[in-house]
Amino acid sequence: MTAAASSSAAHSSHLSPAFPGRAPWGTAGKLRAWQQAAMDAYLQAQPRDFLAVATPGAGKTTFALTLASWLLHHHVVQQVTVVAPTEHLKTQWADAAARIGIRLDPEYSAGPVARGYQGVAVTYAGVGVRPMLHRNRCEQRKTLVILDEIHHAGDSRSWGEACLEAFEPATRRLALTGTPFRSDTNPIPFVSYAEGNDGIRRSVADYTYGYGNALADGVVRPVIFLSYSGSMRWRTRAGDEVAARLGEPMTKDATSQAWRTALDAKGEWMPAVLGAADRRLTEVRRSVPDAGGLVIATDQESARAYAKLIREITGASATVVLSDDAGASGRIEEFRTGQDRWMVAVRMVSEGVDVPRLAVGVYATTIATPLFFAQAVGRFVRSRRRGETASVFLPTIPMLMGFAHELELERDHVLDKPRKDADDDPYGPEADLLKDAEREKDEPDGEQDQLSFEALESDAVFDRVMYDGAEFGMQAHPGSDEEQDYLGIPGLLEPDQVRLLLGKRQARQIAHSRKKPDEEADLLELPADRRPVVSHKEMMELRRELNSLVGAYAHQSGKPHGVIHTELRRACGGPATAEASAGQLRQRLLKVREWATRMR
Repeated sequence: MTAAASSSAAHSSHLSPAFPGRAPWGTAGKLRAWQQAAMDAYLQAQPRDFLAVATPGAGKTTFALTLASWLLHHHVVQQVTVVAPTEHLKTQWADAAARIGIRLDPEYSAGPVARGYQGVAVTYAGVGVRPMLHRNRCEQRKTLVILDEIHHAGDSRSWGEACLEAFEPATRRLALTGTPFRSDTNPIPFVSYAEGNDGIRRSVADYTYGYGNALADGVVRPVIFLSYSGSMRWRTRAGDEVAARLGEPMTKDATSQAWRTALDAKGEWMPAVLGAADRRLTEVRRSVPDAGGLVIATDQESARAYAKLIREITGASATVVLSDDAGASGRIEEFRTGQDRWMVAVRMVSEGVDVPRLAVGVYATTIATPLFFAQAVGRFVRSRRRGETASVFLPTIPMLMGFAHELELERDHVLDKPRKDADDDPYGPEADLLKDAEREKDEPDGEQDQLSFEALESDAVFDRVMYDGAEFGMQAHPGSDEEQDYLGIPGLLEPDQVRLLLGKRQARQIAHSRKKPDEEADLLELPADRRPVVSHKEMMELRRELNSLVGAYAHQSGKPHGVIHTELRRACGGPATAEASAGQLRQRLLKVREWATRMR
C-alpha cells in the first residue's frame, strides 16, 4: 500500500456522506454498484475521454477521485487538475480529495504547483482567463483533467474554447455531469455527439446512472413536490391592473407576471408558503433532527426579504448566502455542519454544493430551465439513510409542474434544435415577430420588463402534491386541516409507503369535503389526479375549436360571432374566451354543439 493510500485509509472514518465508507483505489472499502460498474467500464476501455452522467447526489465525486487514485497509483498520470463551476466547489473538491489522500491546491493561480500537491483545483472562469497556463502544465506532465459539471464549459464560447485550448494535450479527461442537457445549443468540449434518426445530434455518455435507477437503489431520496396556487393582482407598464389565478392557462407574459407577483415578499403568498414549508420541516425533524431547509431566491433583495420573513415566522435567523459575498463558502460550511433550520441563497447553491441534511426546499425563483430546476432539486436528494424523503415547495406554474413530472427522465444535450413545423403553432412566427418589434422600440436590453411591473397583492392556496409521476390532493386553505394532512407526512418512509400514505390522505380529504355543505367545503375541486396540467398548445387547440364551432353556428343561426360568445358566457359562466380555463372552454364547446343540434 502506498503512503497516500495509508494516509487515506486512516482518514476513511472521517469521510463525508459523499464517501459512505468508500476508500480510494488500493485501500479497504467498496464502491456503490454504479460506481464500480463505471470503473469497470473505464478500466476495460482505457479511453482518453470519458463522460459519466450520474444524478445529483449519487456520488460522482467518489467515482472521480477513486479513478484518479487508480490512475496515479498505476502511473498512468502524474498529476490531477479538477475544473469546477464555482470557487466554493473548487474548495470542496480539494477538501474531498485530501480526505482520501490526494492533495489538490485550490488556491493555485500561476507558476509551479507548491511542493506536496498532486494537482490543482480551478474554476472554468479561471481557465478562461489563462488557458495557456494550464496547457503548459498538461504538456509538461501526464495529467488527468476532471471536468466537473462539464455542461458549464458551454456557458460561453470563450469558456469552451479555453477548455479546448488548455486541456487538448491532457493524457486523460474525465467529464462529469448530473444534467448533460442545456437550454442552448453550444457544443460542450470533449463530449461526443451522435446523430439520431431524426437528424439531430445528441450527446453520448460512456456511463449513465439516472435518478430513477438511483431511487430504486436507495442511493437518493424520493422527492415530494407540494405546489401552491392562489390569486394574483399586478399593475402593468400601461397602468392596467390585472388579476389572475396562478396555474390557470394564460399568456407567457401574464404567467411570468403572476409568478413574480407570487414571489413578492410583500404579498401573502410567500409568507404562507414559507410558513407551510417550515411546518413541513418541523415534521421532518421529528425523525431527522438535523434536517435543514433551503429557499432558492431570484436575487439578493428577495433573498434578504425572505430571510426576514423566516425570522418572523420561526423566531430564528436564516443563513443568507449571496454569490458576491466573500464569506459565502464559510457560511455554507457552517450551515452544513450545524443544526440551523433555514438557509436562503440566490444561485450559489443551485448545484454541486454538498449539504446532505437539506430535506425541505422552496423554489422561489423565476428561473425556468430544466437544467436549473434539476440542479436545484438535486440539492435535496442526497440520501444519508434509508427512508429519508425530500419535500420541495413550488408555485403552480405549468412549466415547473412539467419539470417535476419529468424528474426521472434521462436527457442528453441536443446540439441541433429541431425545426418546428408551422402547423404546431400557426401564431408562433407572428408572435415572435411582434415580440421582436416591440423589443426594438421599448425593450433594448430587457431591463424594462423588470421596471414596468408592480405586484399589488397575492394569496396562497394549497393546490396539490406530486410524487412518483402521480398527483394527490384537492385545493385547501393554508393552515387548514386538509393542508396539514400532507405537511404532516412522516419524515422517514420507504418510497412505496409515501405513495400509499398520500393516497390515503387524498381519500380522507375527499370524504371530509363531501360531508360538508357546499358553502362550507374548503375550496372543493376535482382531485389532483383528475386535474392534469393543460399545455399552452392544448389551450390554443380548444380556443381554435371553439371559434370554429362558433363560426359554423353563426352561419347557421345568422347571429354575429360576438353575440354567440356573450350568450355562451351567460349560459356557462366564466370570463372571455382568451381568459377562460380549459374546463370552461370545454363546457362552451358542449353548449354550442347542443344549440347547433337543436336547429337541425
